[in-house]
Amino acid sequence: MTAHTPSTEPFRDPRLPLAKRVDDLLGRLTLDEKLSFLHQFTPAVERLGVAAFRTGQEALHGVAWMGPATVFPQAVGLGATWNPELVRRVGDAVSKEIRAMRAKDDRVGLNVWAPTVNLLRHPLWGRNEEGYSEDPKLTSAIATAYTRGLRGDHPTHWRTAPVLKHWLAHNNETDRDTTSSSVRPRVLHEYDLRAFRDTVRAGAVAGVMPAYNLVNGRPNHVSPYLSEHLRTWTDEDLLVCSDAGAPSNLVDSEHYFDTHEEATAAALVAGVDSFTDHGTDSSQIIGRLRGALERGLLSEADVDTAVRRQLSVRFRLGEFDPGDDPHDATGAFDTPAHRALAQEAAEQAVVLLKNDGVLPLAPDTRVAVVGLLADECKLDWYSGTLIHRSTPLEGLYERFGADRVEFTEGVDRVRFKTSTGAFLHVPAAEGAADEVRGAEGALDPALLRGRTDLPALTTDADGTELALVDWGEDVLTLRAPDGRYLSVADDGFLRASADQPGGWFVQETFRLEPHGNGHLLKHLGTGRHVSVSADGVKVADEDPEVFELVVAERGEEAVARAAAAADVVVVVAGNDPSINGRETEDRTTLRLPGHQERLLRAARAANPATVLALVSAYPYAVDPAELPAVLWTAHGGQAGGTALARVLAGDVSPAGRLPQTWYTDDADLPGLLDYDVIGARQTYLYFEGTPLFPFGHGLSYTSFAYGDLAARVEGTAVRVSFRVTNTGDVTADEVAQLYTRAVDASVPRPRRELLEHRRVTLAPGATAELSFEVPLTAFGFWDVAQGRWRVEPGAYELLAGASSEDVRLRTTVTLDGEPALPRAVVTDGLPAASFDEHSGIEIVDRTKVSGDAVTPVGAGSGELLYRACDFGEGVREVTVEVAGEGTVGVSLDGGPVLATLSPAAPTSGPYDYVRLGTSVVASGVHDVRLELRGPLRLAHVGFSG
Repeated sequence: MTAHTPSTEPFRDPRLPLAKRVDDLLGRLTLDEKLSFLHQFTPAVERLGVAAFRTGQEALHGVAWMGPATVFPQAVGLGATWNPELVRRVGDAVSKEIRAMRAKDDRVGLNVWAPTVNLLRHPLWGRNEEGYSEDPKLTSAIATAYTRGLRGDHPTHWRTAPVLKHWLAHNNETDRDTTSSSVRPRVLHEYDLRAFRDTVRAGAVAGVMPAYNLVNGRPNHVSPYLSEHLRTWTDEDLLVCSDAGAPSNLVDSEHYFDTHEEATAAALVAGVDSFTDHGTDSSQIIGRLRGALERGLLSEADVDTAVRRQLSVRFRLGEFDPGDDPHDATGAFDTPAHRALAQEAAEQAVVLLKNDGVLPLAPDTRVAVVGLLADECKLDWYSGTLIHRSTPLEGLYERFGADRVEFTEGVDRVRFKTSTGAFLHVPAAEGAADEVRGAEGALDPALLRGRTDLPALTTDADGTELALVDWGEDVLTLRAPDGRYLSVADDGFLRASADQPGGWFVQETFRLEPHGNGHLLKHLGTGRHVSVSADGVKVADEDPEVFELVVAERGEEAVARAAAAADVVVVVAGNDPSINGRETEDRTTLRLPGHQERLLRAARAANPATVLALVSAYPYAVDPAELPAVLWTAHGGQAGGTALARVLAGDVSPAGRLPQTWYTDDADLPGLLDYDVIGARQTYLYFEGTPLFPFGHGLSYTSFAYGDLAARVEGTAVRVSFRVTNTGDVTADEVAQLYTRAVDASVPRPRRELLEHRRVTLAPGATAELSFEVPLTAFGFWDVAQGRWRVEPGAYELLAGASSEDVRLRTTVTLDGEPALPRAVVTDGLPAASFDEHSGIEIVDRTKVSGDAVTPVGAGSGELLYRACDFGEGVREVTVEVAGEGTVGVSLDGGPVLATLSPAAPTSGPYDYVRLGTSVVASGVHDVRLELRGPLRLAHVGFSG
């Protein structure tokens, strides 16, 4: 045997503790080298044999952006499975494919920016597809499972290093880098922080990414919550990676700081460890950091802290243990097991919303499959490139045979006639290669450009018939007979060149604008109109062409013909993930686009046996009254079509469940920027209307009975058990759900709140005995008076059933809890943001570093209520800390105003607070009501004798 010779450098010795290895390597780096580690693209340090490193491999539902990979259902579809163990296996497969791809292409990174744990609070959010659920408990369960799969199960070496997105309270794309989410303390702790907290505590998270938006007036990239909350949830070093371009936004769009040196220093001190800015060019970030050091805004110790966190992740990934890394040999890529898993996940994601008995389809059914998504397998911004592909049409062909399946897409078939009488013509692309956008992989697919190797459109006497689709909001796509979409490349010419609409700036969408007796054709990607000139058809700033739209056939005409000849019609409707609802663009309505409404009406009129299959990244408000069956699935990845067909045929009994509420109408929704889920009665937790389909809803091809609910308090938990029996004749999954409700709550509490769930497979007649151990803390709420969690004493109802509204069993437990205490206002005063109720108020930043204040929305007027304030033996003075100008009125128990305070003159800035005082007399316990008027910030109210 040869004795082991210790490595020269201690950081390469796997026998040493991780912290010592990290400190050793950190101590060997020069200041310049350490600064270079703070950009997304960290260069190699050749003198130490340290390789280059990149943060940020997208892998939301498969390896994204780096070429072909297994594509699983969208994240919201994985959420709809309600199956953490399945999602863990998906994460495991994704991480193995990342390792396999990295072995061939070192551009593939191991620092994985996934999953997204933003809660699906508002269904019009453009990125609804990226989240798992509106519920924090379900979101954290699914996210924890995915991160565990991504991490791998080795005790010390991680297969990949997951980073959670997007910290925090981020549900709007509209002005996303300048809007502030006003999040009251109860919503912060009970809702937005909770999904992150529980996932981080589970131990398979390497970091988080702050979101573009501001929270309570302060950008997330300088949020004190990173240190006050995030880093207290784990002993692991967490790597905080900025979102792309967000560090520059602190100055350029948000104007929160005057200089980039100040902004970059503030972000680093707040806890951002890796700056994603200016693409691969690190020079600007490094220059800003160096400038901040020179100005004394940063210390080298601040830099060391951030670099240490990155190194900690790199050591856990096995970078410095090449001989001992158990994941080095991982080569599982596009395996039969991964393909089967993609199909299993797609099948489990299908939700049966309604069924009057038309499903499952009989084996000899003559099916008409129609609709804009009937022969599509759509990808989103965070998808990989398809290796395998199935559409609903292909799935039904395979299942029923092509002779029993009729297809029509339902596009409008049109030609564009110019003012000269000629028509737009798509020239033949002889010998042109088929290209799929992003198939070769790209570190930043936003930089991919359109094709210019194909001939531009011309005009001729006959023209080319194009397939026109209106995706809603008058946003059109135009497709040539060869399947390519009309697009515009950098040279401005129109070509039939795109395999699908897509890209960061979509260049395949148009709008028809009435003009005289015809229409202008506006290209939405450039904002220019289409012009026809001697050198071709292109977009231009002048001389737009006035077109006459010549319609050869409306889509509903073809749909009606196909529907009339079938036993059952399946209308496949939904969205294109690149259009009207995506990153950078929120939706404006829940309604199905008008074009698809026309197709659905035509099918239903021609054949009452019409099934609506929605394939979409978000909920719709549809009227199911006259439809015998409705299904929903997210875009299901490579096996989505096969999965949908197998569910329709009854090969699989559907058991997906809605991960968010489906509302009946736009009028049911709060404002997109209203983040107060309690006050605005949002999500199933608080919504008091009648949903179209409730949270947790989903039907089956069999029936289930629930029984024997029992609950008892034991120590620090409530033990709950019940039985579920398959009373039908089909083997199927049931998702049993357990909710709670505080019976006599002293503050607004959820109508019901998910405690636990379990997805079980039951053969006909089989029974599952389910048991749950629910910690008492799960019944708590954030007590704003005490600034901490509290379980209120009293009765709590436990509800077991098949959805949040389909409750089969009920029982009640009584918890001792902690009694409420009045606010000790004489000693503590009232932090302004710790109100119980409010109206017309938003929370803002007290300083740029920490703390909250409140102000009237739009500098108008607002009210705040603080319950049960204990004035003890009595007080004689009230003081307020305010900035700006305006008034604060103080009253007790709804009585008259007892005191009014106002600065004698406006303060010099929003952070320049003054203390004002006046006399007020009060004793005992009272509710305090404050009325604020004008552009005034209130930070604190004090009382003294």
